[in-house]
Amino acid sequence: MPKGGRKGGHKGRVRTYTSPEEIDAQMKAEKERKKQEQEAEEVGGAAQNDTAEDKLPASGSEDSDDENSDRRRAGVEGLIEIENPNRVAQKTKKVTQIELDEPKQLSRREREEIEKQKAKERYMKMHLAGKTDQAKADLARLAIIKKQREDAARKKEEEKKAKDAAAAAARGIKSLSMK
Repeated sequence: MPKGGRKGGHKGRVRTYTSPEEIDAQMKAEKERKKQEQEAEEVGGAAQNDTAEDKLPASGSEDSDDENSDRRRAGVEGLIEIENPNRVAQKTKKVTQIELDEPKQLSRREREEIEKQKAKERYMKMHLAGKTDQAKADLARLAIIKKQREDAARKKEEEKKAKDAAAAAARGIKSLSMK
């Protein structure tokens, strides 16, 4: 089934034809209009080209002015001078014209990324100094672990001393019994 259904199809419409007289009248009007445009161009052509060059924005160098005047405009562009405020002309800068002192404008994402990095650095400095809650908790845990290890090491040392004393006592008994 067609997209529009059975109603509204383009094939069932009544066709209209232009009469030959209307076509001739349109062609004559077109020829007359072209003749008038050519006459107006011949009479005001030189003056119009001068004003068109005056209205072009100067780029600051004479070489680019010569290129703009030599360039032929196509279509309606040569007849109508309209400056589009939304169109940004591409301006090429030389290396000597670029200002390095000018502060670079950052986008929102770049600013947020930089702020995030700075905040992380500040946090790490405070963390290393032991001023954050997490650092305090870590230090408390570390102190408990150190105490447990010290106790374990002390117990191990005491057991070793006791074992050595027992071994020495056993050697003393063996040496007495051998005599």
